[in-house]
Amino acid sequence: MPSELLTTHCTMCCRKMGTGGTMVELAKLQKHIGKFVKIAGSVILGGCVFVAYELLSLRRSVTLDTQAVQQEKLKSYIYVQSVPLKEYESQGITWKMRKELHRAVRKLIEISARVLQRPYDERFSGFDLEDHECSPWILLKKTQSRDKDVRLQAVQELAGNHHWHDYQYRTVAQACDLKTLVGLARCKDVDLRFFLPPPPLPKVNHNYSTEDELRQLLASLPQTEVDQCVQFFTSLALRESSQSLAAQRGGLWCFGGNGLPYAQSLSNVPLEKVESFCLQALVEHSKVPSHCNKMVKNGSLQLLQKIYRLRRDSQKIQRNIVRIIGNLALHEHLHPAIIQSGWISLLVEMMKSPHIIQASHAARVFANMDRETVQEKYLDGVYVLHPQFRTSQPIKADVLFVHGLLGAAFKTWRQQDSDQSGNEGDSSEEEDYTECWPKTWLAADSPNLRIISVEYDTHLSDWRTKCPLENQRKSMVYRSRELLHKLKAAGIGDRPLVWVAHSMGGLLVKKMLVDAWKDPEMHPLINNTEGIVFYSVPHHGSHLAEYSINVRFLLFPSVEVKELSKDSPALKELNDDFLHLAKTKDFNLLSFTETLPTTIGSMIKLHVVPVESADLGVGDLIPVEVNHLNICKPNKKDSFLYQHTLEFIVGALGKALKDK
Repeated sequence: MPSELLTTHCTMCCRKMGTGGTMVELAKLQKHIGKFVKIAGSVILGGCVFVAYELLSLRRSVTLDTQAVQQEKLKSYIYVQSVPLKEYESQGITWKMRKELHRAVRKLIEISARVLQRPYDERFSGFDLEDHECSPWILLKKTQSRDKDVRLQAVQELAGNHHWHDYQYRTVAQACDLKTLVGLARCKDVDLRFFLPPPPLPKVNHNYSTEDELRQLLASLPQTEVDQCVQFFTSLALRESSQSLAAQRGGLWCFGGNGLPYAQSLSNVPLEKVESFCLQALVEHSKVPSHCNKMVKNGSLQLLQKIYRLRRDSQKIQRNIVRIIGNLALHEHLHPAIIQSGWISLLVEMMKSPHIIQASHAARVFANMDRETVQEKYLDGVYVLHPQFRTSQPIKADVLFVHGLLGAAFKTWRQQDSDQSGNEGDSSEEEDYTECWPKTWLAADSPNLRIISVEYDTHLSDWRTKCPLENQRKSMVYRSRELLHKLKAAGIGDRPLVWVAHSMGGLLVKKMLVDAWKDPEMHPLINNTEGIVFYSVPHHGSHLAEYSINVRFLLFPSVEVKELSKDSPALKELNDDFLHLAKTKDFNLLSFTETLPTTIGSMIKLHVVPVESADLGVGDLIPVEVNHLNICKPNKKDSFLYQHTLEFIVGALGKALKDK
C-alpha cells in the first residue's frame, strides 16, 4: 500500500506540473515534490534494509535437506534449484540488498504501468533474477504472446540454447504448451532434453503377445469405409491364427506381396511378418477420420509405441508405425493425445536419424502437427523433403517428384549405386553418397524451394490377385483422381511448380494435368505449372507389353501393362490431350531418354522405353548413356544429368526465385 500511495502521489504531482498555469505554482510543486522524495527515499531504503535483515534471519533458521530434494528429482520431473546456505551467505549484504531493491523497483514499475494505463515492458519480469534463471521463464512467457512473430522468435531462441543446466531443460519441457513443444521439435539441432522421455514399457506378459494385442485392436475397429481387401485380410486375421493362415490359405496374408515367400515356404508366418500385415491394415484404417478416433480411444498410440520401441531393429516396421501416427496427426483434436502418450521424444530422435527415409516420415508427422507455421496438410503418401524444419528462408516455388510403378518416394531418387564389381572406390565418395538427391543436393542448391515427393501403392497386382472380394484393379484414372486430392491438400498449385517424373510416373503427371484442366477448381495447378522433367517416360508405349504375361506380371500390374501397349487408344488420347494443353499453356519441357538396355532377371535385356517412345515431340530430348533404372539416378552431384536438371528447374522458376 505505501508504494502504491507513493506512485499515485507522484503521478498526480507530475500531472499538476504539466497543466499548471503560472511559474509560481510550478515552483511550489517542485519544492513540494523534492521534500516528498527525500522522505520517501529514506522510507524505501529503511524498508529494504529491514526486509534484507528478516530474510537473512529466516535463511539461517531454515535448513534444506539436499538429499531429500535429490530423491524427489528421481521420482518426478519437478526440478527445483536450491542454493546451498554457504553459497548464499558468501554473496554478502550488498548482493542481498541489490536483490531486494530490484524487486521493489519492479513493483514500482508495475504499479506505474497500471496507474498510467501504459503497457508493461516484459523485460522487467525477471529483473530480480539471475540471467540463467530468468531466461527460460521470459522465453516461455513470450511463447504465449498474442503476436505470432513474438511466439515464433521465442521458440527459436529456446531451441538455440545448448548450455543450460539439465533442470532448466526439464522445467521447460514440463511448463511449455503443446504448440511450443511441436515448434521446438521442428527446430534444427534442438536439444533432446527439451522433450520428456516416453514412459517405461510395461512388463512383458508371456500369456498375451503383441500379436494378440494387435488382433484385439483390429477387432475393435469398424469394417466400413475401408478397402474391400483390407476388410478381407482383417477379418481373416481375426478368424485364423498365423500358423493355420499360412498353412490353409497359402499366402493370403500378403500386403503388396511382401509376405509371399514366407507364406508359401513355411508352415507358419514369422512374428515380424504378422506384425507387418496388421500394421498395414491399421494404415488403411488410419486414413478414415472416424476410425482414427476409435483407434486412439482403444489405446493404439500406446500399443504402437510399444512395438516401435521393441522393433528398433526393423526400420520397415518403425516406418509403418510412424506412417500411422502421421495419418492420425492430420486431425488437430488428436494432437494432445499424441503428445501426452510420449511420442514427441521418439519422433524428434527419428528426425535426427541419418537415414533420410526415417527422418522424412517423422518430419511429415511434425508438419501435420505444426499449425503455427504450416497451413498445408500432408496426406498419406505425400512427403516433404525440404524444408523439414522451421526456416527463415521464404518458400517461393515447389518441385514435385513422382516415381513410376515399382518405384518409391525415396529409393527412386537415390544416387546411382556404385559398381560393386569394380574397385572398392574412394571412401570419400561413399561418405557423400545420398539416399535421396532431391533432399540432399537440390535443397542445398535452391533453399527457397519446397521439395515434395509422392508415393502410391505399387504392389496392387500381388495382393489383389489373392483377394477374392475385388477383381477390378485401380487404373491410372483412379490414381490421378486420388493424387490430385492429396496434392490440393498439400497446397500444390498455390506457388509456381515444376514436376519431375520417372517412367510411368510421367504418364500419371500428364493424366493429372489433363484432369486438372477439365476441373475449374484445379486451374491454379495448371496456371502455376512452369515446367516438367520427364525421365524415360513411355509416351508412345513400351516394349514390355510385347513380352509374355509372366514377364509383364513381374514388372507392372496388368491394367497398366495394357495401357502401355503401342497404339493403345487410351495412351494416344492422353498424349494428344496433353500436347494440346502444353502448347496452350506454353509449358517448359525437358525429356531424358535411356540408351542402354536394362537387365531383367538373368536372361532378358531390353530397352524398356526406346528413344522414339520417350520423344514427346515438343521440348528438348537428351539421350543419356544409362539404363531405365538409372536414368533418374545421377552418379554424382557434378554429373551432366543432375546439373542439367538443376539448370532447367532454376530456369523454369527463374522469375519466382528472383522475386522478393
